[in-house]
Amino acid sequence: KKEDLTDQQFNIAVDQAYSYAVAEGAKYVWTTSRIKNQHYEVPVKKPKSRIEIPDIPQFGIDKLAPYKYVKGGVSQIDTGGVSEPKVDYEKKQKFFELEVVSESELTKIFIQSHQALWGGGQRNPSVAFDELDKLIFCKIWDEKHPRKNGEPYDFQLFRGEDPEDLLKRVKKIYAIGEKEAPEVFKDGISLSAQETLTIVKYFQRINLNKTDLDSKGKAFETFMGSYFRGDFGQYFTPRPIVKFIIDSVPINQKSKVLDTSCGSGGFLLYALDKVREQATEYYDPIKDEKDHYTFWHDFAEKNLFGIEINDQIARTAKMNMIIHDDGHTNVIASDGLLNDTDLQNNTKNFEFKYNSFDFIVTNPPFGSSIKQTEKAYLHQYNLGKKEDDWLSVKALREKVRDSQSTEVLFIEQCHKFLNENGYLAIVIPDGILTNSSLQYVRDNIEEMYRIVAVVSLPQTAFSATGAGVKSSVLFLRKNKIIQTEKIINQKDNLKEKVKTDNKYIETIEKWEKEKKEAIKKLETEAKKKNPSFNKKEINELIKDDKTKIQNQHKDKVNLLKEELTEKYFTAKQSTLDDYPIFMAIAEDIGYDATGRETQNNELTEIGKELSKFINHINETEV
Repeated sequence: KKEDLTDQQFNIAVDQAYSYAVAEGAKYVWTTSRIKNQHYEVPVKKPKSRIEIPDIPQFGIDKLAPYKYVKGGVSQIDTGGVSEPKVDYEKKQKFFELEVVSESELTKIFIQSHQALWGGGQRNPSVAFDELDKLIFCKIWDEKHPRKNGEPYDFQLFRGEDPEDLLKRVKKIYAIGEKEAPEVFKDGISLSAQETLTIVKYFQRINLNKTDLDSKGKAFETFMGSYFRGDFGQYFTPRPIVKFIIDSVPINQKSKVLDTSCGSGGFLLYALDKVREQATEYYDPIKDEKDHYTFWHDFAEKNLFGIEINDQIARTAKMNMIIHDDGHTNVIASDGLLNDTDLQNNTKNFEFKYNSFDFIVTNPPFGSSIKQTEKAYLHQYNLGKKEDDWLSVKALREKVRDSQSTEVLFIEQCHKFLNENGYLAIVIPDGILTNSSLQYVRDNIEEMYRIVAVVSLPQTAFSATGAGVKSSVLFLRKNKIIQTEKIINQKDNLKEKVKTDNKYIETIEKWEKEKKEAIKKLETEAKKKNPSFNKKEINELIKDDKTKIQNQHKDKVNLLKEELTEKYFTAKQSTLDDYPIFMAIAEDIGYDATGRETQNNELTEIGKELSKFINHINETEV
C-alpha cells in the first residue's frame, strides 16, 4: 500500500488482506505501507479470528518467538560490507536490529502517527501531539537502555500480548522520565492500550538514536513546524530569525547559553548546531569521532539551558533536543520570571543562577501582563515599580505597578541572569523602542546594558505563526556594575543640575502659592456677594472658575516639565559616553506572511556584518 495512507485506510487494507487469506487458506498475512507493518497468523480451525504476531516466520521456523527486534540482530538495511551476527537461520529464528530510516520516511511516521491519535477531530491536536511526544520519549529511552546482544527491545509488539500489558510496559519506561524531570513529566500517559499499540507499531522497527542527526532533526522540525503554526504559534520562532540571531553572536563550546522562554527549543538547537560545526573545525567526525562527540556533547549537556512555562511545550523542547542528540538535561518547566532561588527550589536544578550566563537568546511572549495580585514577584523587579518622577517636588513613596508586560520584565530578568559583559539577543515589540509611555524602560536599558544593535523585522515576520506585532531584535551587552553606577550617577547629577539652573523648585513653589491665592480670592469675593451661602454652596458657585485656575496651573507646570525634560535629554546626549550602535532594517527575511519561502533573506548579510561588529566590540571595549 501507499506510504501516505491514513490509519483508517490502512486498517481497511488489513481487513481486505485477512479476508483474502482466509478465503485462500493462507497461514499468514503481512500488510505493509513501508511506514507501517502488521502481521497476522490465520488459525486453522474456525472461528478464524486473527492472531497478531510480530513477524512472518522465516523458512524452516515452525514456531515464532514472541518478539522480532533485539539488540545485535540482523540489520534491516545494506550494511555496506559490515558482517552481520552469525545465525543459523535453518534452526533459529532471524531477529532484527532496529532500522535507520530516511528524513522523508521519518517525517511521514511522525505525521501519520499524530493523525492516528488525532483521529480526524476525536482528540484535540495539541493533546495528540503531547501524547505522541510522551511515547517518542519512551521509544528513545528504550533504545538507550543497556541490554545484552540478543535481548529484545521493550518498545515493540509481543506475540499474543494483550494491549494492556504493552501499555504497562510502556508506562514503566515513561517512569524513567518522571524521575529524571518531574517538573516536566507531571502528567502520565493518558492514551488507551489500543492507541498505544497503534503508535508502537509505527515506531517499533526504527532506531531514532542512530538515524542520521540532520535527518531526524529536520523530520521533527518539519512535523513540529506544521503543528506549531496552529494554536501554539506563539511558542515557535521562525527559523530564519533564530539562525540570524545565533549566527550573529560569538557562542562557542565554553559559552553558557540560556533561553528564558525557550518554547520548542529553536534557539538552543541552533546554538548546539553552531558548536557542533565548531567541533568539525577541530576534529574529523570520523577519524576523531570520540573527541568530536565530546566537544559538542559536553556543551549540550552542561552549557545549554532553557525555561518554558508551559509543561506541554517544555516536553516538546526536551523532545526536540533529544531528537537532535541530547542537550535536554537543563530544559525545565517553570515560570521564567521567578527569581533564581525559587527556580532552583522548584526544579532542583541549581545551575539556574543569576550572574552566570554568557549568552541569552530569547523571544519572550508578547502582550501578556503580570499582575501583582496574581504573581507576588512583581515587586522584585525595578521595572515592576512605578518610575521615579524626578520633577516631583514631593518625596514619593516607592510604589509597585498594578501590572507589567512580560516582555518588559524579561529584559530585566535576562540582565539578572547574565554575567558582566554577557550578551542578550531578544525579540521585542517595537513599542518598547518608540512609545513615549515606555521611556522609563529605555532609560533602564541604557543603564543596565551597552546597546549593541537594533535590527528591525518586517511587519509580517510572525504573521505565519499567528502574531502581527511589528518587532525588532535587540542585541545588548550587560554593563559592569561600575558602568551602571556611573551612568545612574551621571543622570542623577544632570537632573539636579537642570532643576537648579532653572530654579525649578522655587518656580513650582511660587506658582503653587499664586494658585492658592487666586482660589482664595475667588472664595472671598463669592462670600462677599453671597454672605448667606455656606462653604459647600460657595464651592459649587466658584467650581468652574476654580477648575480653570487649576488647569492653567497644571498646564503651566507640565509645559515647564517638558522644557526641562528636553534640556535634560539634550544634556544627557553630550554627557554620557558615546558609542556606535549597529542599526539595520530587514524587509525580506526569507519567507512571506504565509510562511512560504522567498528567494532572498537579507538577515544573512546583516548577520555577517553584525557578527563582525560584535567581535570588534569584544576586541576594543573592555
